[in-house]
Amino acid sequence: MNDSTPGQATTAKPSFLRRIPLAFGAFFRTFSDIDFASRINTLSREPEAADTAAAPTPPEPEKQPEPAPPPLKEASSDAALLLLSLLQRDARLIDFTQENLANYSDAEIGAAARVVHEGCRKVLNEHFTIAPVREDNEGSTVTLQEGFDAAAIRLTGNVVGSAPFRGTLTHRGWRATDVRLPKLAESHDASVLAPAEVEL
Repeated sequence: MNDSTPGQATTAKPSFLRRIPLAFGAFFRTFSDIDFASRINTLSREPEAADTAAAPTPPEPEKQPEPAPPPLKEASSDAALLLLSLLQRDARLIDFTQENLANYSDAEIGAAARVVHEGCRKVLNEHFTIAPVREDNEGSTVTLQEGFDAAAIRLTGNVVGSAPFRGTLTHRGWRATDVRLPKLAESHDASVLAPAEVEL
């Protein structure tokens, strides 16, 4: 075997016939020369180390971006204020809720609540068409199939597993099928829910 020293030119690769005596010579010398055996041992490990170093690190799986939440719709404050003003006008709802009821008897509160109830009912009937979400009778057993409208039906109690769900209808729910709020003039200040009253 030709042991080259640093600085010598790299020799041509030996042919197959040349490698046969080299192999036998290295085989027997390995038994008799421990330093030579150590060099052979080091050379035999170098390709593994080179392969390990050269092996490309597998790229980390690219994280898929989480889907962005749907944009939130901003509720019209003018419509909400208009409805509140209608409930104040016809039901005195704001007057009733802002009053401290601790100084009134149950009979007096009940009489005022009846006025508020009648006024609220008038506003709802005049400006909205309201229908139940479910036509089933409350207390009846209903089955909700997969894909039911979770915005229109809320599950309560021990909710486990997946649809179909079978349970008891405790409330039919309500939905507005039509809205008829009055139109506002451009200059109308919707934040004034009820004007102050001055008697002359």
